[in-house]
Amino acid sequence: MAKVLYEKDGRIGRITLNRPEVYNAIDDELPGELSDCVARANADDGVHVIVLSGAGDAFCAGYDLTYYAQAAGTNAGVQEMPWDPMKDYAFMSRNTEHFMSLWRSHRPVIAKVHGYAVAGGSDIALCSDLLVMGETAQIGYMPARVWGCPTTMMWIYRVGAERAKRMLFTGDKIDGREAERIGLVHKAVPDDQLDAEVEALAERIAGVPVNQLMMQKLVVNQALDAMGLQNTQMLATVFDGITRHSPEGMNFKHRSEAVGWKEAVRERDLGTFDWTANKPMNAPK
Repeated sequence: MAKVLYEKDGRIGRITLNRPEVYNAIDDELPGELSDCVARANADDGVHVIVLSGAGDAFCAGYDLTYYAQAAGTNAGVQEMPWDPMKDYAFMSRNTEHFMSLWRSHRPVIAKVHGYAVAGGSDIALCSDLLVMGETAQIGYMPARVWGCPTTMMWIYRVGAERAKRMLFTGDKIDGREAERIGLVHKAVPDDQLDAEVEALAERIAGVPVNQLMMQKLVVNQALDAMGLQNTQMLATVFDGITRHSPEGMNFKHRSEAVGWKEAVRERDLGTFDWTANKPMNAPK
């Protein structure tokens, strides 16, 4: 079964992340399938706008930690020590480029966010042009606390330095209302109005000629390119690999193997585990 679905609906191209049993978590194949769907939409002169959504109960819950963190041993995201930073960069930069296919798409992309768009899922959502969230939906990058650095680093370009630091220093999640208030997303609406809001926006955009949409998107995006977006992403992607192979990052991996990733994530997000000392905060010295 395809992990990302594509269909054309009139002038709208619909891309759906399709791993609902794991909240559309990212595995080795999903990023490439995503960019393939973007390419299909861009190759069709009849498609004016793309709507990106997630099947089931969430937009995307980030990388699949059952595979990347909990399973014993190495994988594409965790090497044996000493590790090769450029091998890791080659893997993660491919994923970053797949996510950025949304940003570089000649067709505008609207992300419809329900449930969760967290960790790597926030990378995908924030590479879209416009985000519409349900008011109770959650967005954030919790691995900023340990074991991650957002490789697309779109936070800084969307909300500025101080608010980006607030999100990445804490790893907090915020709901749709707060995301709209700080300018992270275009709009937050009651959850039961999300579909209708996105459809109205997509239909409005779909009435504009493709060449007009392409020119407006290119000229806006080049401003961020001129600010050093590509250089920022290169550094962030290298740093992401370091976070997974630092002493604290390896301790998180071992903790996930020992107690399961859900418990390790709970301890990380609550701040109840000392990843440097590799023990719970209240454990005896």
